[in-house]
This record gives sequence, structure tokens and C-alpha cells, in this order.
Amino acid sequence: MTSTTSTTTPTSLRAESLRGLCDGGVHLPGDPGYDAARLPWNAALDQRPAAVAQPRTVAQVQQVVRAAAAADLGVAPQSTGHNAGPLVAQGLDDVVVLRTSAMTGVTIDPVRRIARVEGGALWMHATEPAGDHGLAALHGSSPDVGIAGYSLGGGIGWYARRLGLATNSLTAVELVTADGEHLRADSHRNAELFWALRGGGGSFGVVTALEFRLYPIESAYAGMLIWDREVAEPVLRRWAQWAPGAPDDVTTSFRILNLPPVPDIPEMLRGRSVVVIDGAVLGSDEAGAAAIADLRALSPEIDTFGRVPARSLVRLHMDPEGPTPVVSDSDMLGGLPDEAVDAFLSEVGPGSTSSLLMAELRQLGGALGREHEGGGALKKLDAEFVTFAGAMALTPEMAAQGEHDAHRLTKVLSPWANGRSYLNFAENAVDPRTAYDERAWLQLKGIRSAVDPHGLFVGNHRIPRLVEHGRVTD
Repeated sequence: MTSTTSTTTPTSLRAESLRGLCDGGVHLPGDPGYDAARLPWNAALDQRPAAVAQPRTVAQVQQVVRAAAAADLGVAPQSTGHNAGPLVAQGLDDVVVLRTSAMTGVTIDPVRRIARVEGGALWMHATEPAGDHGLAALHGSSPDVGIAGYSLGGGIGWYARRLGLATNSLTAVELVTADGEHLRADSHRNAELFWALRGGGGSFGVVTALEFRLYPIESAYAGMLIWDREVAEPVLRRWAQWAPGAPDDVTTSFRILNLPPVPDIPEMLRGRSVVVIDGAVLGSDEAGAAAIADLRALSPEIDTFGRVPARSLVRLHMDPEGPTPVVSDSDMLGGLPDEAVDAFLSEVGPGSTSSLLMAELRQLGGALGREHEGGGALKKLDAEFVTFAGAMALTPEMAAQGEHDAHRLTKVLSPWANGRSYLNFAENAVDPRTAYDERAWLQLKGIRSAVDPHGLFVGNHRIPRLVEHGRVTD
């Protein structure tokens, strides 16, 4: 990480007005704590804001928002920085990154089956206490993803094809708005804002707490099937045919992994290229075995599917934890016919020299493809699959090659892309309107204009105001 030296500029002079807030938890360029504070989860990104604020309370969030507005600085809410690429691409020279990572409180109401989490809580903070009551949340595939960013942007988990996007299980959001006020948005209070927050992302304020439904799921029939990459073709072809018509109770992903020869990986897989299908089935063991029987018939080398505690599923996907330098690309696919399978395998199948650590296809459909009654701005996902290609970026050369290979994979699959985006997986700058239908997009811009008329907040996938810089936005 390159250190930052301080130079006096008009922006830095304005940022000085924040010094001393948050009991000293504001870091400016040149301060000893600035470089550590500005680091997002994706350590490949060089995030250099005008200041980093690390509040511990709602009152401190309010102080930072009001001080930034008075200094004519933007505010970028951030808990972990998993999806910071689009934010960095917008430029942060006159922006305060407001890190909520110190606000991690979690309360479980087992009677109402509601969790209340503070704005910086991670999924690992919620899944364990929920599991103590035999309950499960619609968490993601990584334990150290921030609940707020994940939930505001959609949220695809292991129960998604039965229960839908996590964003539509939100029951309330508490946030600090552009005028520094702290308010609650739910189906009765600030209902239009609540609609926008469920899928509209972080352009509307700083989330200080969320409440969401929990489900009576103590365990699931879950695990992974693993083959050598040499048999990727028949496995992917079978999975691609099976996935669209699979029962809603099953949610899976298909990956080709090029595993490095490091001690953290089990010896039998170390340094190998393998095919992995992982996922979960709700229901009995018999129903679970029946749901994946067509895949199991392909004689995987390793088969771990069985009855497991629901709380363990947050680590099923084996996503890296802690700050990690990565580059990636993603796209939504309307289908995966034989020609698309051929294209996928041409890039990452047997014999490939691609630098990608992971080439993934997530199974959509089921409840994800049906409009959630009473849902928010993102009621469903209009696709059968979403693809995600990721590579390690430990050096600039690795980053360049990984980015090239990730884009190559999405490019060869572009004939089957449907022009839509799933913004939680879009770690590069994309047009955010591609995530919404036309009516929702217009409504989101109107609500943004009402709650943030001067454009204080800088979301990673920014919802524009209806009128910006004297012109009407599309």
C-alpha cells in the first residue's frame, strides 16, 4: 500500500473542518491512521478520499454528515468496501468515506423472528445468534460481507430460489439523511424511501441499522460436489440443463476453481483445477437427495452433501475472508444453451491457461424470477443465471492479466447476456439503470431528488437525481 503525504489544497482545507469529530476517528491524508482507515476490503483498489470518518454512534454519523455538507464535501457510506470499485472510479478527491465498521451490534427477537443489526454488522455477526434460536437469515456466501450493502443491493443466498432476494425481507431501515436527521423507514413510515432502499443501494443516506425477517430454518441438506476440471464439459452441460427446472427449494452455483498450492487448501485439492457445484436444499434428506440426484449420478470425486446446521452455510462457498486484492467481472444471462456452455469452457475449461481463480455461474429462477409482493425497487432478477469471474491481484501484472481474463469470459458469453445487471456482483463501473425496469428507475431518481436534493451522498452504484448540474438526467 502506497502511503499518502498531505498537500494543502482547497479540498484539504475544507476537510480540516472534520478533524476532531468521532472522538478522533477522522483521518485526513498525511495522518498516521489514514492509510489503514481508507483500505477497502478489495485491497487492489487505491481508495484515496478527502477524509475517512469512523463513527461509533448515530450521533457521530449525524455530526459527520452535517460537517461534510457544510464543507461542500460528498459522503460515501461504506461498511466493508467489498464493492468499492465503482466508487473509486467516480473519484473521491472531494468525498468523505464514512466507515460504519465500528457499529456492529446485533439483536435477535426470536418471537417476532426479526433481527436488528447496526449499519456495520457483518453476516458472521448475525448468523450465529440467529442460529441459537433455530432461525436463519437470507445471508450471502461470505461471512465478512457487510449486511447493509448486501441487503440494499439485493442479496442472493442459499435459500434465494425459495425465499427471494434478501432486500425484500427487510422490514425497516434506520438512516441519517442529507440534512443530518435520523429517521426510520418501513412500510408505514417514509414508505417511499423504504421502497427505494430495498434494492436501490447506498445513494439515499447512511444506514445506521436494519431490521429483517428471520426464517425457521435450523438445518439444510447442503454441501458440495467436486470433480477434476477434465470432466467439466459433461458436468456443466448436465447442470445447465438441470438448473432452470430444479425445485425452488434448491439453490446452487457452478464453479471452475484454479486453486493455488497453498497450505490453507486441503492437500487433495491443493494446486488443482476443479469443478465445484455447491448449494443447499430446504426440506428432508430424501427430498434433498432427490433434488441433486441427476448431478450426483456424474460420480463426483468428493461429495459432502448432507444434513448441516443452517448457521454453517455462511462459509459453504469458501469465499476469502479479510482484505483481499481481487479483480472481477460479471453479467446476467438469459439462458445457458449448449453454445453458451461451449463458450464458457473455451475460456476456463480443460486445457485453459486462464489466470482466473474462479469462474462462476449462479443458479437463479424460482422466487428470484417472480415479483415479490410488496417488495422494493428490486422485486426480482430477470435472468436465469448470473456469471462472476474473479482473479487474485497480488501485483499490478496479476491485476492486469486477471482483469483481461475476467472480461474475456463475460465477452464470450455476451451473446446470451440480457442487458441487465446485478449490482452486488458488478465490481466495475456499470450503468446502474440496467438493474431496474424503466418505471423503477424513474421512481428511484425522484426519491433521490427528494431526500438528497444537493447530491451529498455518493453511492458505489449511484442513483442520479432527476436534475443534476442544470440538466435533466435520463
